[in-house]
Amino acid sequence: METTDLQQHYHQKIRQTFTEVGKVVVGQSYMINRLLVGLFTNGHVLLEGVPGLAKTLTINTLSKVLDLRFQRIQFTPDLLPADLVGTMIYNQKTGTFDVKKGPIFANLILADEVNRSPAKVQSALLEAMQEKQVTIGETTYKLDKPFLVLATQNPVDQEGTYPLPEAQIDRFMMKVYVDYLDKDMELEVMRRMANMSFKGNVNAVLSQEDIFAIQQEINKVSISPSLEKYIVELVFATRKPLEYGLKEESYYVQYGVSPRASINLNLAAKASAYLDERDYVLPEDIKEMTHDIFNHRILLNYEAEADGVTTSQIVNNILKQVPINKDE
Repeated sequence: METTDLQQHYHQKIRQTFTEVGKVVVGQSYMINRLLVGLFTNGHVLLEGVPGLAKTLTINTLSKVLDLRFQRIQFTPDLLPADLVGTMIYNQKTGTFDVKKGPIFANLILADEVNRSPAKVQSALLEAMQEKQVTIGETTYKLDKPFLVLATQNPVDQEGTYPLPEAQIDRFMMKVYVDYLDKDMELEVMRRMANMSFKGNVNAVLSQEDIFAIQQEINKVSISPSLEKYIVELVFATRKPLEYGLKEESYYVQYGVSPRASINLNLAAKASAYLDERDYVLPEDIKEMTHDIFNHRILLNYEAEADGVTTSQIVNNILKQVPINKDE
């Protein structure tokens, strides 16, 4: 195929992916978009929302459309690292220990209610997320590509939960807040799911080879030097708000975002442009992705909590205050 024909081919497949997922999931195009951005940039995604917003259903359905090996892991307080990565089992016939690999050996991992498991399990998951490998006994095993952790957590259900370590939260490319649907969408969900004969069958659209090819296409998306500098300015505005005229924000921000934020915002902006069928990044792409990249990386102090100030408000003010410097 010619380059243009190839691009059209993949854009068509991406549109078809949204259509297929939409056969089951109603009105969550924003969440689906962010999951695809994570997939196409090798970035893990954390979904946060109250129960019943189709977080698990969306990831389940997407895995079928992507034709990848999928594993759902329900995180519980009694989960052990071995339940996640695997363990060594003694073979009586041979007198040796054999490796039994755990559910982490898949392409798509749904870590359901990820904040319900203790530190040792989170440590094992962290190695898999960051290093794309796991250690069983004394041997280290590489995970297959693509490898993506899609995690969910409920903000209202704090009984029996463990706050995720800052180092692990930072490994998530995005933290996406999932909200309630509007009335029309809610009506459609009720009608669809209350029909006991509803099957929800979907077709596989994107293969492993397609995903690798799309990743290469996104890598070719151009971003101007002025927009690269704009990303850095946004990042530094979270670390030194006073220098950007953000006096009130400096009172509430304890720590700004890490260097992973600038890397991930660059990648996410390129993926956003590609999903909009462009081969260049616009300022709107950066602004659209900033909340999801910064959400979990800005650490607010107790004064912010006492005054009801949210990370979202801080990011909104940063986007209003930091200008885009045009290329000279």
